[in-house]
Amino acid sequence: MSTDIANVATATRSIRNPVLAGFHPDPSILRVGDDYYLATSTFEWYPGVLVHHSRDLVNWRSLGGIITDRRLLDLRGCGDSNGVWAPDLTYHDGQFHLVYSDVASFASGYWDPQNFLVTAENITGPWSDPVKLHGRGFDASLFHDDDGTTWLLGMSADWRPGRDRFGGIEIQQYDRAARRLVGSPRILFTGSPAGVTEGPHLYRHDGWYWLITAEGGTSWEHQVTVARSRELFGPYEVAPDGPLLTSFGRPDLRLQKAGHGSLVRTQNDEWYLAHLVGRPYSPLGNCVLGRETAIQRVEWPSGGWPRIAGGVPADEVVAPDLPAHPWPAEAETDHFDAPELGRCWSTLRRPATTDWVDLHTRPSYLRVHGGQSPVGRQAPSLVGRRVGAMECSLETVVEFEPADHRQLAGITAYYNTLNWHHLYLTRADDGRTVLELLSSDNGRRTAYPDLTVDVGGVTRVGLRAVFDGPAVRFDHDLGGGWQRLPIELDATILSDEHAALIIDGEPAAWGFTGAFLGLWVQDLGGDGVYADFDMATYRER
Repeated sequence: MSTDIANVATATRSIRNPVLAGFHPDPSILRVGDDYYLATSTFEWYPGVLVHHSRDLVNWRSLGGIITDRRLLDLRGCGDSNGVWAPDLTYHDGQFHLVYSDVASFASGYWDPQNFLVTAENITGPWSDPVKLHGRGFDASLFHDDDGTTWLLGMSADWRPGRDRFGGIEIQQYDRAARRLVGSPRILFTGSPAGVTEGPHLYRHDGWYWLITAEGGTSWEHQVTVARSRELFGPYEVAPDGPLLTSFGRPDLRLQKAGHGSLVRTQNDEWYLAHLVGRPYSPLGNCVLGRETAIQRVEWPSGGWPRIAGGVPADEVVAPDLPAHPWPAEAETDHFDAPELGRCWSTLRRPATTDWVDLHTRPSYLRVHGGQSPVGRQAPSLVGRRVGAMECSLETVVEFEPADHRQLAGITAYYNTLNWHHLYLTRADDGRTVLELLSSDNGRRTAYPDLTVDVGGVTRVGLRAVFDGPAVRFDHDLGGGWQRLPIELDATILSDEHAALIIDGEPAAWGFTGAFLGLWVQDLGGDGVYADFDMATYRER
């Protein structure tokens, strides 16, 4: 930890960052009574908008996702890193309000966003049908003012060539009773010189309106900017001492990309900022774990500006003056005994419906009906979980009877449609069931025929994928113990940095997610094939 960070944890308990490891970006933090909630972006993965719960800001447990079905969001055809961006969670008049953006594209200066609002009396639902808001930009959020009015904020996109695509922060009134936007939108804030102004959150405190925005882009120059005004519509003055938080210019810091934050006030009038970070595997290198959630302590003197010690993210910060509230540890092994997938699992581009994710036909097994190829964006069959540590593994036992080479089932280290490693069972041309390994690096596939393993009539095959820092390894067990495939694959291609592609100054592809470990079944001939997984064990080292 850097020596110039004065406010390190000296108390018995501390917040250790990141509090949500692995792919958990764009946190929106909320307190309701003694309960704290964190909502994060999910992009092309179901369930959409993951929510975590804490009582002390130190210990967090997953409550699963809010967007569980196509009634709330349809991700069929969703591009890589499209889908659900930057959710906002608020509570007002006995109801939770969730605003989320569904971004359909971000090529050639266009985004095609659509913003939605759903409400619920309980954080676990049921959630209302979505209210369709505007599509003028993304990162939408709600602000409930002291006078009872509610306002929708968001980034205002400008598609016109030669213009700043980040046209400022827009505000418009939302009528909660009528469930619709009213009045005309207006630009509230055009940003600081850092530019790329997005991710707004508005607060009322100490007689001021406080506007928190993300600026500088989502990579190394990311920052949290603070501006204030006596009036809702401004003008807003930017903090004179620079950003509230950034890692920019400090490659020595463990936590990089610090930005996109939201504030929370504890029961004892202590302030904290939840924000995203990345942990590169080398200085300013690839962040395989994706963008994660961290929490910083905020000092906010009466009449003054909020500040974080050093203006940089700390690995540890003093915990609030609240009773410790740990949660039971998550079991390493999922035996698939529950009627639904556990909260640790996500599914790609389609919800885990019983037509392809079956936990009932064969008790204590997960039956996955095969789906599209790796580039298919309508109905893939991938059940995955976030990689949460630089050294971790997922192992499973699979039963699968492929009839030809179009039928594949196995285990994967996965980032998106173009970047993955896959160890799978399939059928060779001579009729043997074999294990094969295939990798894709930005769409360039590499096969390893010399590593093919003859399964030899074995009906239950153990498969294991291992992240070991920058390397991915695969193991198999045909009944005689684990055997390692003699190859190390590149884990760093499973990262935002590797996935991003800029052509003539415009993004042809972005990377906003993080690495997954998963169970993947492909039925390229549409023959109705399925695979049965007996268990899955995830371990971190």
